[in-house]
Amino acid sequence: METSNKTAREIYLELKANPSRARFGFGDKAILVNVDPQKAYTRTDLFKTAYETDPRQMEYTDTLAKKFRALGWPVVWTHVAYMESGEDCGVWGTRTDTPDSLQNIKFGSERSEFDDRLSIDRERDVIYCKKMPSAFFETQLQSLCVWHKVDTVVITGGSTSGCIRATAVDSLSRGYRTIVPEECVSDKHESYHFANLTDLAIKYADVLEVQEVFDWLDSKRG
Repeated sequence: METSNKTAREIYLELKANPSRARFGFGDKAILVNVDPQKAYTRTDLFKTAYETDPRQMEYTDTLAKKFRALGWPVVWTHVAYMESGEDCGVWGTRTDTPDSLQNIKFGSERSEFDDRLSIDRERDVIYCKKMPSAFFETQLQSLCVWHKVDTVVITGGSTSGCIRATAVDSLSRGYRTIVPEECVSDKHESYHFANLTDLAIKYADVLEVQEVFDWLDSKRG
């Protein structure tokens, strides 16, 4: 094992400047999967479970969604919410039991609501309530990807070390080119965030600046 005194941010920036792997690249058609941009995780002014890496994350995510809709491409939003009993959270909900615990994000609660800065088209967009980290796990996301004949999955949301990573691994495992716009994902601590961006970039996804994704989407319209 290589050892280092560098921070996770420093290691990520070095990799970004000198990539160690070829890109997977963009395909022909993509789906946008926005993972859990709900108030429990985005409203730092309301909930201590929330986090923010780039203050413009919601703006960038919303712009991506608009560009996808303009192409007629699918836009997905996921959120987590659980029964009053919490039993649908399973063993994941057994480690703590506080008002901030995962299994206590209840249906209809403010914590389960999507961030108000997002303009979700509830007639055209697809919304899934997921129970576990990956947006693919026991949702209809795979079937939706097949129906739309996509070959690329663009992932936003949080957390980088949790649900983003899990969704990206599942996406690659299903054969999709997987794109993570750097400014559109976030985590509780920069060490977790940048360490997982590094690992994603080396193994599972193309971690790109969001402007490059915007430019690709604009080129598809042209």
